[in-house]
Amino acid sequence: MAGTRHYEVAASGRWWDEDDHRWLPAGEVHAWEPGRNETVCGLSLHRSGLSRFAAVAWTDVLPESGGAADAVRRVCPRCAAAAGRRGADARPAWRRVNPRP
Repeated sequence: MAGTRHYEVAASGRWWDEDDHRWLPAGEVHAWEPGRNETVCGLSLHRSGLSRFAAVAWTDVLPESGGAADAVRRVCPRCAAAAGRRGADARPAWRRVNPRP
């Protein structure tokens, strides 16, 4: 049985949230799986200079969630496609409009 994947956040920057008293992601965010040293899109965390945020779930950094997305400037489109992205600016599901007989 295949388990569901749990994605967390890696970001190019960080900011201190006075209300929650913790660091939150800022700048460009990527999805990563715990236990791996690369993002879902294939960037090396260390070589790219990305900070890990194990306490922040992937769904919290999406701008439409309103969670920890206050300072997020860009969500990696490749990570969003792999980890899932829901919201107004997400692409609609693919469907065939005029199938051949």
